Amino acid sequence: MDRKVKVMIVDDDKNIAELIDVYLKKEGYETKKFYNGKEALKEFERFAPDLVILDIMLTEIDGYEICREIRKISNIPIIMLTAKGETFDKVLGLELGADDYIVKPFDAKELLARIKAVLRRYNSKHSDNVKLVIPNLTIDISDYSIIYHGKKMEIPPKELELLYFLVSNANRVFTREQLLDKIWGYDYAGGTRTVDVHIKRLREKFNLEDSWEIKTVWGVGYKFQL
Repeated sequence: MDRKVKVMIVDDDKNIAELIDVYLKKEGYETKKFYNGKEALKEFERFAPDLVILDIMLTEIDGYEICREIRKISNIPIIMLTAKGETFDKVLGLELGADDYIVKPFDAKELLARIKAVLRRYNSKHSDNVKLVIPNLTIDISDYSIIYHGKKMEIPPKELELLYFLVSNANRVFTREQLLDKIWGYDYAGGTRTVDVHIKRLREKFNLEDSWEIKTVWGVGYKFQL
């Protein structure tokens, strides 16, 4: 590794932030702690982290809003950290572009494993530098951009990754479980509803008159029909 991986820790519980900070530094990461959302957003570009550990329940600006703002300028991995464990909170965080979700109280080794897994997936996708071109649609995974009917389209990172995977495996059927493993990772604790939500949102963005579509294969899963 040429340089240390930089991790931004955003949590208003100073004890938890300090615990994460100590553990990650021991593992060789460069870290910076923030106890409120405004300060974290202000310093985000200056610190230029490789990954953000983000608590949801923050004062002034909550973790959802911080995630939303980061996603406007960066695709780096975000792990949501919260005491909430309901499915709704998980789905909302992932819909906003978070890469993983871990519930307090957590084991430090589990958090470290999730950090490594998320970084591994992120780095493998960005080493591809592959551009997919089909009628009326260009997807470039190297810079997370989409051109649709000649116009640049804004699309959340996880939706783009899901679309990229389906297009690169056109006409092949995948179960929801397989898509979860491929896009969110085998260690993702959420349910298959996450896939359904992302597929629904993708379908809403595209024209039914195109020569391709994301099809539901009843009793199995989904495929990109080209």
